[in-house]
Amino acid sequence: MTNPHLVSTDWLAERLDDPNVIAVDGSWHLPDAGRDGRSEYLERHIPGAVFFDINAIADTSSGLPHMLPSPELFASEVGKLGVGDGTTVVVYDGSGLFAAPRVWWTFRTMGAEKVFVLDGGFPKWLAEGRPTESGAAERAPRAFTPRPKLGAAKSADDVSAALETGAAQVVDARPAARFRGEAPEPRPDLASGHIPGSLNLPSSTLVRDGKLIDDEAELRRAFEEAGVDLSKPIVTTCGSGVSAAILALGLEGLGARADGLYDGSWADWGAGERPVATGPARP
Repeated sequence: MTNPHLVSTDWLAERLDDPNVIAVDGSWHLPDAGRDGRSEYLERHIPGAVFFDINAIADTSSGLPHMLPSPELFASEVGKLGVGDGTTVVVYDGSGLFAAPRVWWTFRTMGAEKVFVLDGGFPKWLAEGRPTESGAAERAPRAFTPRPKLGAAKSADDVSAALETGAAQVVDARPAARFRGEAPEPRPDLASGHIPGSLNLPSSTLVRDGKLIDDEAELRRAFEEAGVDLSKPIVTTCGSGVSAAILALGLEGLGARADGLYDGSWADWGAGERPVATGPARP
């Protein structure tokens, strides 16, 4: 299987000098990981790559982490990074495949047409002995015209309605122990458990050696074994809307319908007074 949303390190290396191709470091790590994406970017990154900070290019008014920014804010900030209309964007991260799909999803939600994820990410780039540079890369500003896709980012009410009516399946990308309520959340003051009626497919199930599983049958089987009907609409969720995008990337590669991503995810649902289930999925 060749996922149309992935490009290889060879592909990117051949185009580093193309002014219309820009590498974007979208690294972000869980609060308890002890890592900082921006610091690691400044230490070394793919030559010419710019840093997309999901916590800064975000709607901060809700108090929830890295919520989807307004189209105006997104356009302004990526324009400053050198991304404009017609630019080909290749997103990567320092984990291989973790936060980059979230940035990919954000660009696509804002109407970018030529945006890809680097297969294997920065770890693969380094393992191949490819060049790096340090410090912040500077590119000439460009104009980006946002064309937001309405309905791509789902709210808690959207998720509740989808489950009540059966309009869409809700698939949670968090590790199984967190989904079942057996392990604490990495963020304080959140309930343990999951959205009643949701399914669980840990995003790590789809990733091997920092890369999305390339075998179509294996990828399809992972979704089906989690109880997901690939012929019906699917909304993905996770802890804060990051790893949910890994599921979206896998679904898109299979030609399945990713009907949206719950932007607030468990950081939103688990902090309020909405119902919480524990134990295995009981759709």
